[in-house]
Amino acid sequence: MEDEWESEGASPEYTDEVLKHFIEPHNVGVISDADGIGQIGDPTCGDVFVMFIKVAGGRLADVKYLVRGCPAAIATCSALSIIATGKTLDEAMTLCDDDIARELGGLPTEKLHCSNWAATVLHLAIDDYKKHRPNLHDWRSLYAQRGGGGSN
Repeated sequence: MEDEWESEGASPEYTDEVLKHFIEPHNVGVISDADGIGQIGDPTCGDVFVMFIKVAGGRLADVKYLVRGCPAAIATCSALSIIATGKTLDEAMTLCDDDIARELGGLPTEKLHCSNWAATVLHLAIDDYKKHRPNLHDWRSLYAQRGGGGSN
């Protein structure tokens, strides 16, 4: 049976990098003791993204995800998980759809929204981490507020 996209003449043109991440996605899975979890999408009509983060020393030590969607959705989550791992929380919050699309060598115009969802779900996971651990993520500010300064 012919692929539905091809039969309609609407097959998006994916770069080799997108196809690599789609065929062999990186960091797929669940972090059972995640420090933050983000979720976005609508399971009744389209792509669903769930992202799990583990934070150590103010950096993303591990980023995993589950995604249901098109090849671009899978590829953007895979690429984002690689890009984000090791970044500080502030650095990770600056990641956007352009960063992910650039890492993948571009996306078809009609698929650019997928990279935005991947970045957004990462931001939601970081927000979840900060919400549930308000004093742990910003210990320097807390320390300064308490009068810490190193003098004994």
